[in-house]
Amino acid sequence: MPTEVGDVLVAVTEVGVAATSFADTPRNRAWITGRLRLPVVDAPSRIAPALTELAAYFAGTRREFTVPVDWRLMSEAQQQVLGTLYHTVRYGQVITYGELARRSATRIPPRGIGTIMGSNPIPIIVPCHRVVAGDGLGGFSGGEGVESKRRLLTLEGHLPPTLF
Repeated sequence: MPTEVGDVLVAVTEVGVAATSFADTPRNRAWITGRLRLPVVDAPSRIAPALTELAAYFAGTRREFTVPVDWRLMSEAQQQVLGTLYHTVRYGQVITYGELARRSATRIPPRGIGTIMGSNPIPIIVPCHRVVAGDGLGGFSGGEGVESKRRLLTLEGHLPPTLF
């Protein structure tokens, strides 16, 4: 689906959203299908709820995703950290890498939390863009990098719109 941060690719299994990507390219499709080890099927009714919620999010009318999430592509550590993020950091809020490490009750240092954010297979829905450095935005591996993170945080009202 086209968005202000690029064409977002969404992969939905019988369980829920398993992956999103900031670019709908053959390489991203191959990576997702290879990781899921499932055949690609045309299932409009399965993907429609996720596309509807993402469209509403980008239109500024949805603040919380309710579509089920399929966590199978994540390690145990990713599930713990990203699950904590997903369940505790709401629309328009941010959390630092260090605070997310403490909140998720892991021994993973803040730099490791950043690595987990960079490997998040379900960006936007599992909102890794809401994790920031103690002294600024920090990094972002999706879309156009930090500029995509800035756009998402501006959409959510955490950052003021910038002048162009």
